[in-house]
Amino acid sequence: MESLLFHGSDKIVETPTKEGGKVHNDYGQGFYCTPDIELAREWACTKASAAFVNHYSFEPGFELKVCDLSKPPFHVLNWLAVLMDNRVFDTRLPFPREMKQYVIQEFLPDLSGYDIIRGYRADDSYYDIAQSFLAGSISLEWLDRALRLGKLGEQVFLSSHLAFEALCFTSAEAVDKAVYYPRRLLRDRLAREFFRTIKGRGMSSDGILAIDIFRQKWKNDDPRLR
Repeated sequence: MESLLFHGSDKIVETPTKEGGKVHNDYGQGFYCTPDIELAREWACTKASAAFVNHYSFEPGFELKVCDLSKPPFHVLNWLAVLMDNRVFDTRLPFPREMKQYVIQEFLPDLSGYDIIRGYRADDSYYDIAQSFLAGSISLEWLDRALRLGKLGEQVFLSSHLAFEALCFTSAEAVDKAVYYPRRLLRDRLAREFFRTIKGRGMSSDGILAIDIFRQKWKNDDPRLR
């Protein structure tokens, strides 16, 4: 686990708390950071007037359990199950509703024993990719490829009170929005363009679609997921 983490925000956050996070974020309620300071500077830049990057380190002596959803033994459906368990998806049609329930039932990992979770960041473009897979518009292969090749970066999620106890605020810096807000918009635009590209190619005849996983009753240990 990196010794330094950064959190982009419209304010200085000296004492982050688990309860201060939004309930329907990617991995649930907690505190989201990144080890990439340039990425944090971009994330800090929204339409709000102020932008800051908060710097944190971990106090020595804490043994924290870290789960990295982007590495084995976890696979893309584990990440998707966590996302579906926390974010709000469009399930007005019968199949997306049933598929969401199936993904959560079969592929949701038990993260309760972890203090920190690492994984892909599901900004709007990544969320659209996940929603398209649920609706059957792109294949599993293209979902996995999109996450691995995407440009939105990974995030570090502090989920336990022990993690917050170990986290130490060290400083904060103001971010030049004239520089970093355009970079954020460019990253988002490139991610959306990438999504449009894979959506047009993600329905290949030999690809595995959500309906295949549902009908064939795939399980978490299916070798095709490795």
